[in-house]
Amino acid sequence: MLLMFGLMLLMLQMISCVDQTCSFNQAEICNAALGHKLSLQMVLDLKLYHADIKHHKTGDTTADPSCRIINDQMKVNICDLYKSRSDVLISNGVVIINHVIREDSGRYTLLLIDSTGRETHKELHVNVEAPIGSVNVSVICGDGERRVFCSSDGDELVFSWTLDGRPQAERRNIIVLDKETSGNISCGVKNNVSRGEKSITLNYCTESTTVSVTSALTDSTLVLGHGTSLSDSNLTCTQKSKELPSWMYSESVVFVIVWSLQMTFLLLLLGGFHIYIRKSNTHTSGGKLEEEIAL
Repeated sequence: MLLMFGLMLLMLQMISCVDQTCSFNQAEICNAALGHKLSLQMVLDLKLYHADIKHHKTGDTTADPSCRIINDQMKVNICDLYKSRSDVLISNGVVIINHVIREDSGRYTLLLIDSTGRETHKELHVNVEAPIGSVNVSVICGDGERRVFCSSDGDELVFSWTLDGRPQAERRNIIVLDKETSGNISCGVKNNVSRGEKSITLNYCTESTTVSVTSALTDSTLVLGHGTSLSDSNLTCTQKSKELPSWMYSESVVFVIVWSLQMTFLLLLLGGFHIYIRKSNTHTSGGKLEEEIAL
C-alpha cells in the first residue's frame, strides 16, 4: 500500500509539472516543452471582445497566419492559424495547445476590440524546446585520471557537476578527476523547460585502462517546469512539489514485478477454475443424457 501511494504521488508530481501557462504581454519569453501542453491566456472575459491572433514565425517571410475569435469561439472559416489543428481549442479566454510542435515558436500578437470599438494590443514570444530525456553517466579510468561523461537528449542542454554535494566548476558534459578521487558524483542537466539529475558512486581505479559503466545509482530525477526561466529561483514546479524519498524510485521496480506476478497467478487461477466448471457441466449433461436413454 505504501509503495502504491508513493507511485501515485510520483505520477501526480510528474503530471502537474508538464503543463505550461503563459500570458500575453508578459515580459519574459514563454518557454514551452515540445510535445506537451501549452495554455496562452488572452484575457479573463473574452466574451466582451472580438479577438484576432497573429503568429509571426521566426525567419518566415510569408504572410502571418491569423485566427479570428468571436464570443470566445474560434471561427474555423476565418482561422488560418489553427484550422488544421484538432489539438488546439479556445476556452474561457485561453488558447489551449494540447500538443506543442516546433512551429509553435515565434512572436504572437493579439488584437482585442471591445463593444465601443476600442482596440487593445498585446504580444507574446514563445520558444519551444525538447525536454531532456533520461540522464546517463559513465566513467573511464586511464593514464592516472578518471573521466566522467554525462549525456541526455533535449535542446540547449546545460551541464553542472557536484562531488559529495560540493559544486564543481566544470560546465561541460565531461569532468576530469584524479584517479584516486572517490565519493558520489552527480551530473545535473537542464534547459529552459526541464531538468534532471543522476548520481553514481565512484570506486577506486585499480587499472590504467579500466572502463566503468554507471554504478550505484543514488538519485535520478526529471522535472518539467512551469517557469519561463530555468534559474533556481524560477523552478516553480520543483518549489511546489516536495522531493520524494529515494526508496520510492528503487522499490517501485520491485512493486511492479510483484504486482505482475500476482496478476499472472490470478489469471492462471481463473483459467483453471473456468476449465473445471466446463468439465463439470459436461459431465452433468452426459449423466442426464444417459438417464434419459435408460428411461
